[in-house]
Amino acid sequence: MAHRDGADAAERLQQAQYLRAVLQACVAAADSVRQHLDEHGISVDLVFQIDQLRRRRERMELLLDLLLAPQPASAWRRLIEALAEAAAERRGLGRLLARHYALLARKVTERSAETGEHYITRDRAGWLEMLRHAAGGGAVIGLTTLAKFALGALALPIFWAGLAAGLNYAISFVIVQLLHWTVATKQPAMTAPSMAARLDGIGRDEQAVEGFVDEVAHLLRSQMAGIVGNLALVVPVVLALQGLGWWWAGAPLVGQTDAHYVLHSLDILGPSALFAAFTGVLLFASSLIAGWVENWFVFQRLDSAIAWNPRSRALLGPERAQRWALWWRANVSGLAANTSLGLLLGLVPALGSFFGLPIEVRHVTLAMGQLAAALGALGTELLQQPEFWRCLAAIPVIGALNLGVSFFLALRVALASRQLKLKDQARLRDAILGRLRRAPASFFWPPRG
Repeated sequence: MAHRDGADAAERLQQAQYLRAVLQACVAAADSVRQHLDEHGISVDLVFQIDQLRRRRERMELLLDLLLAPQPASAWRRLIEALAEAAAERRGLGRLLARHYALLARKVTERSAETGEHYITRDRAGWLEMLRHAAGGGAVIGLTTLAKFALGALALPIFWAGLAAGLNYAISFVIVQLLHWTVATKQPAMTAPSMAARLDGIGRDEQAVEGFVDEVAHLLRSQMAGIVGNLALVVPVVLALQGLGWWWAGAPLVGQTDAHYVLHSLDILGPSALFAAFTGVLLFASSLIAGWVENWFVFQRLDSAIAWNPRSRALLGPERAQRWALWWRANVSGLAANTSLGLLLGLVPALGSFFGLPIEVRHVTLAMGQLAAALGALGTELLQQPEFWRCLAAIPVIGALNLGVSFFLALRVALASRQLKLKDQARLRDAILGRLRRAPASFFWPPRG
C-alpha cells in the first residue's frame, strides 16, 4: 500500500512538472505576442487578455503548490491571498481605473520610446551633433518669432489670431523636423518613454539601476545641448533681421510698441513662471497625441496600405510607393507632435480667452527671440534698464519649467505603464542623487570616450 502511495505521489509530481512546463510555454507565447504588439502597434484589449492569461497561470501555480505541499497550510494562505487580491481588483473602482490607465499609458509610451531615442546623445560626438541641430532649429524659430509679430499686426479676431499663430508654430516645427534639426523643448516629453523602457526588470538588477542613471545623465546633457544650441542662434538671427529693417527702411521689423509689451510680459516678477509651467503641460500633451497617432498608424498598418494599395502603386510606382510608406512610418510621430504642439500653443490661449482665462504660453526659444527683437527695436540703451535684465533672468526659469514639467508628466505616465513599485522608485532616486554627489559634471558635459 505504501509502495502504491509512493508511486502515485511520483506520478503526480511528474504530471505537475509537465503542467508547469506547459504553463511556462504559454507565458513565453504571451511574451511573443507582446513583442509583436511592440512592433506592429499596441491594442489595449490584447494587452488586457495577456495580463489575464498571466494571472490565471499564477493561480494555477498556486494550486499545484497546494496539491504537492506536504504541509498545505502555507500554500492555502498564499492561494487565499491571491484570490482575495483578484476579487478586490475586480470590485474596486480605483484599481480598475489605475489598471486601465496603466494599459493606456503603455499603449502610448511603447510607440513613443523609439522616437525618443533620437533625442538622447551618449558621447561627445553625438552631443556636438545635437548642438548643431539645435542651432539650426534656433535659426528657424528666429524667423517664427518675427512672423508672430507680423501676424499680431493684422489684428485678427481672437480665434483666427490663435489659429494663425498655431499654424505659424506648427509649420516652423515641421520645417525643423524635415531639416533634421531640433527644438529643445520637444526633447523631454519624447525621451521619457524611452527612459521608462529601460525600467523593465529594474527591481532585480543593480546594474540596471546604474544603467538608468547613465541614461538620466545622457538625457540631461542632450537637453542642455538643445537649449544652448537653440538660444545661441535665435538671438543673432532676430538681431540681424532687425538690423536689416533699420538699414532698409529706417525702422525695425518689430516696433517699439511691441518691444515694450515684450518687456512687460516676460518680466520675471510677472506670471511668466506660471505660463511656462502651463506650456510644459502642452508639450506633454503633444507627446501623448504623437504616441496615439503613431500607434494608430502602425496598428492599422497604413504603411502597408500605402506601399501595396493598387492606386498608390499605380500613381507613384512600386518603388516610390515603398519609399513613401517607409517615410511616413519614420516621420508620422514627429509630424503629429509638431503639428499638435504648434496648434496647442496658438489655440489654447485663444480658447481660454473665451472663458475669461488669461492664459498665455511661454516657450523658452520663442521668449528669447522676442527679447532679442525688443533689444533690436529699442537699441543698446535697453541694456541699462532693469526691465531687460529681469526679462533675461526669466529665460532660464522658463526653460527649466518647460523641460521639467513636460518631462515629469511624461515620466509619470511611463512609470505608470511599467507599474514600478515605490521601493524601486526610491532606489532610482537615491542612485541619481548619489551620482550627482559623486560626479556632478557628468550631467552637463559629455565624456571623451
